[in-house]
Amino acid sequence: MLSYRHAFHAGNHADILKHYTFSLILDYFNQKDKPYHVIDTHAGAGMYAIQSDFSQKNMEFETGVSRLLKATQLPKSLERFVAMVQSFNSTQSFDFYPGSPKVAEYFLRNYDKLRLFELHPNEYKILINNFNENKKKQTQILLRDGFQGLKACLPPSTKRGIVIIDPPYEQKQDYQQVVTTIQDSLKRFASGCYLVWYPLLAREEPQQMVNALRGLDAPNWLNVTLQITNASDDIGMYGSGLYIINPPWTLPKSLQESLPMLTKLLAKDENASHQLTYEIS
Repeated sequence: MLSYRHAFHAGNHADILKHYTFSLILDYFNQKDKPYHVIDTHAGAGMYAIQSDFSQKNMEFETGVSRLLKATQLPKSLERFVAMVQSFNSTQSFDFYPGSPKVAEYFLRNYDKLRLFELHPNEYKILINNFNENKKKQTQILLRDGFQGLKACLPPSTKRGIVIIDPPYEQKQDYQQVVTTIQDSLKRFASGCYLVWYPLLAREEPQQMVNALRGLDAPNWLNVTLQITNASDDIGMYGSGLYIINPPWTLPKSLQESLPMLTKLLAKDENASHQLTYEIS
């Protein structure tokens, strides 16, 4: 159950879609001078060393973030994302890739709050060490199942909040757990922004989960997918997606501007593609 270590996949195509979109949402929330809470249900280690044995085993970052760092003439929002990634590294080398907790920390203002849940004991220890002292004052890190821990965080006292949910989906019940968690969370905090990451696989569970999320009848939603090749039982994850409830109204335009470039950069072959659907009133 606790065998998953995200370091094997840090900086891959799925991370780029997830963290880039997450950064757009955080930037939007920062445009108002009102505090908000960020809650990460599956935080991981927070920061990943590219030269570690984990990252070097599959070197998935080479076909992900490395391509982005080498690219030129990027859309402005992608340029800002690249600058954020580079801020965790020296000007001479690329050694670290930030996970969602560190992406959130980058945007966090002094009066915002961050709540991080991680169930893997080793990842939890690394996560704590990856936060400096001044940010620890506004960050709570808990060794706990994020699906269960989220309940006590909603609604946030600020009435403004972002929840990111990206379990490893090692177990099939994770898909239904996501739907159940979102359903319960909307009862507690209907106006929250919920960001659900999911893999694209040659299996029915991911699409069934998206259909179930859509069936919750949240009036404002966005679904974006980026696939790097065709679906195949042999390749495993051929892309990823994000289902977002209560997305910023500016998000579709930003994604429309950047998705063609992202698809081109992250493509494994000529079968790469992207899709964006949404309803925002």
